[in-house]
Amino acid sequence: MENNVFGEPLESCCTNPLTGYFRDGLCRTIDQDTGTHTVCAIMTDEFLSFSAERGNDLITPMPYYQFPGLKEGDKWCLCVSRWIEAEKAGKAPKLILEATHEKTLEHTTLDLLIKYAYKK
Repeated sequence: MENNVFGEPLESCCTNPLTGYFRDGLCRTIDQDTGTHTVCAIMTDEFLSFSAERGNDLITPMPYYQFPGLKEGDKWCLCVSRWIEAEKAGKAPKLILEATHEKTLEHTTLDLLIKYAYKK
């Protein structure tokens, strides 16, 4: 069983669009996942533009990779390093911490993540 940043069972981030390294809705990872897709984020136009400007276009669909293209409001498992980069630039999206994998804590603090927690 995989855990979230609170040490509780990892919740699904999103199944429409189907996200996650394994495209199973969960922000879980393995060593071969060089991007460490562990952060469940709610997309904003500002973040999507920021990511595209840095060479990672998350807007354009890529069916070969089962990637539908994202829009504001979509939930997606982001690379933890991209989220940290966006946070430093003031462009980080809100997070669903219950669906953010505990491995994220190897890269940043729970206190910082809580500042960006989506309030249901």
